[in-house]
Amino acid sequence: MRIVTWNLWWRFGPWAERQKAILAVLRELRPDVVGLQEVWEADGENLAGWLAGELGLHWAWAASEAPERWQRRLLDSGAGTVGVGNAVLSRWPVTDRAVLKLPAPEDLDDGRLALYAGLDTPGGRLPFVTVHLTSASHASAVRAEQVGALAGFVAEHARDAGHPPVLTGDFNAEPDSAEVRPLAAHGFRDLWEYADPDAPAATWDPANPYITGEEAARVDHIHVGPPGPGTVRAVRRAGDGPVDGVWPSDHAAVVADLSDGPGTPGW
Repeated sequence: MRIVTWNLWWRFGPWAERQKAILAVLRELRPDVVGLQEVWEADGENLAGWLAGELGLHWAWAASEAPERWQRRLLDSGAGTVGVGNAVLSRWPVTDRAVLKLPAPEDLDDGRLALYAGLDTPGGRLPFVTVHLTSASHASAVRAEQVGALAGFVAEHARDAGHPPVLTGDFNAEPDSAEVRPLAAHGFRDLWEYADPDAPAATWDPANPYITGEEAARVDHIHVGPPGPGTVRAVRRAGDGPVDGVWPSDHAAVVADLSDGPGTPGW
């Protein structure tokens, strides 16, 4: 099973050209399941739906309840019609779906959420969640509260599943941060632990021309909950360079390849 997480940078920058580059990266990766953040919806079109159609995948989508906070950041006249949210693309049918609105104080509440999709794999239901935590640099305590709510949300939907739950997303925090570390206490493993220690790890990287004046950081994560991920064959970045001269997003994607192992029938 190949799992990908990727923040797609909404409708910022050269979004129409980036859309083609995003598709090219995903087509080359041939993922089984993808968690997406900052997905746009406008004029009857949804980026995740379009990607799913091009790639022959199933999909699920959840929209932010506060898109206006995002829309004010766009300068084009159509900003008021553009939605933003999270999505899941899947090789297998989506049998059920749920959304968690993440807690946040009013001044920081821009509709961040977690999307759960139950996936009907040959080995049983796979509980798959993708999340986008608050981004403000001073909001560590807010993200910690969001992670607490997220852990309960994932546990609720992981009962009686055929696979351990998979949690993906843009956490806007590094793995050793106060907000991400508590996931280990809930039995989650950060799959980057299995990556080549010499491989480039930053998913927020100043080498990307869309990023200026910031330090490199690994803020995008794939975690697998109890009883564990079985055999992890490879973990790496993707989408971390230009496609026909266009960088697909301001974030790099994370890719993890899993195979059968104890407690993970049918990966």
